[in-house]
Parts: sequence; structure tokens; C-alpha cells
Amino acid sequence: MPEYDFDGKVAFVTGAAHGQGRSHAQHYAKHGADVVVTDIGHNMDTVPYDLGTPDELEETVSLVEEEEQEALAIEMDVRDEAQVESAVEEAIDHFGRIDILANNAGIESMADAVKMDEVTWDEMLDTNLKGAWLCAKHVGQHFIDRGDGGKIVSTSSTAGLIGAPSNAHYVSAKWGIRGLTKTLALELAEYDVNVNCVCPTVVNTPMISGMTEAYGEEVFEDMAISGPMNIFNPEDPGIESSDISEAYMWLSSDAARYVTGIALPVDAGFVAK
Repeated sequence: MPEYDFDGKVAFVTGAAHGQGRSHAQHYAKHGADVVVTDIGHNMDTVPYDLGTPDELEETVSLVEEEEQEALAIEMDVRDEAQVESAVEEAIDHFGRIDILANNAGIESMADAVKMDEVTWDEMLDTNLKGAWLCAKHVGQHFIDRGDGGKIVSTSSTAGLIGAPSNAHYVSAKWGIRGLTKTLALELAEYDVNVNCVCPTVVNTPMISGMTEAYGEEVFEDMAISGPMNIFNPEDPGIESSDISEAYMWLSSDAARYVTGIALPVDAGFVAK
């Protein structure tokens, strides 16, 4: 594992109760950061699997503390600006600063574009795109006010690089993350803030297992336009959360100080085909 130095830094991680967000929180802590871990704490009607719970969020706190770093847990719905603003203020009051925003929170569901109901579209875009903007808005303003730089890393997807059947809402949100990333990189460059996003393929998480349970084993085969989603191991399309966390760590570190405005695929070669 590369040695990144986040000593004295504070990372603010959304969607941290389980899956990729929990992994990111653990990795930041392993490299010396204190971590604010946030999650919605309840399910959503349009999402066909269980979202993170308050108990799972506390488990993430324990995992951060096992790395001898401090954790602050906040239940927060990224769709609600008042909650986002309050959480950012609480984090700053507690730790004195935020240095890294990990915009990980996201949901998934499936429906053909011509059959999808409006609530499903709205909840997807509000969570996966508006939520990332709201967090970047309030943490970004903190970076501007503080005046000594910062890092924003968001989760897009391979679905933010291609189209995917029955996923118009998800694809639109993830393409939007790329546009938001490039625009924020331009707007915040003068404040020494790096803004990037990561584009994972299928990752072994509760979201993926929940989607498989809801829609069947072939769900991701149907979404892959042609060929395997993992060119290294076609029988196992998933990669691990830690693979995405390593990309987050690099983009959050001084090693990537001149990297901004990019969308970094961590996709086992999926988009290469």
C-alpha cells in the first residue's frame, strides 16, 4: 500500500456507513486523517436495496478509531441543503477544518427511460448529482474562506463514460458528476483546490448485491453493452472497494497536486473495449 501522509488532515466522507464510503474512511484513517463519516441512515422508496443504517455508521466510526484516528458520525441526507450545511458546520466546529471532501454517496435503481416515474428520476438526480454539488458548494466555500487549498474527489462511474440500458437517470447523474468536476476545477483553481472524480466499474458492495437480488443475476450483463465488465476476469465483473479507495487516496494526496479536472477510470478495462 502506498504511503500517503494525511497527518493533521480531516476528510469528510459521504455515504460512509458501508461499501465504498466505509472503505474510503478506513483508508484516510490508515494514512493519518481524522474522518467525518456521514450517511442518510434510512431507506428510500425508489431504491430496491437497503441503504446505510445508523448502526453501520457507528461501525465505520469504530473502524476509523481502530486506526487510532478520530471519527465524527453525522446522519445527513445529501439532497437537503440545510442538512449538508449543518453537517459541514458541525465538522468544522469539531475539528477546526476540512481538508478533503470525498463525494461518495449514491444510489442505483433500474427502469427504462420511457417507463420511469418522475419520483425515481428526481431521487436519483437529487442524490447522485445535486448531493455532490451541495457538498462541494459548502466544503468548497470553506476552502475559499480558509485560503490554503483542499481536495474534492467525487464518484462518477463507467456509466458516466458510456450509456447503459434501463439507467438513463443514473447515467445522466454520473455524466453530470464529470461536468461538475471539470467546472469546479476551473472555478476553484485559484484557491489551490484540486477537483477530480473516479469512474468505477461494478464494485463488490451492498449496493451491487442488493441490485443483483432485486433484478436478478443477469442485471449487470444487461447493462454491459458488449463483452465483459472486467477484462482481467470475465467471470467476476466486480472489483473491490479498496481498489477505488486507492484512487481516492492518490487524488487526495500531494502526489496528485497537479492533477485536477479529470475523470479517472478504475474499471478493469471495461471502457477500453
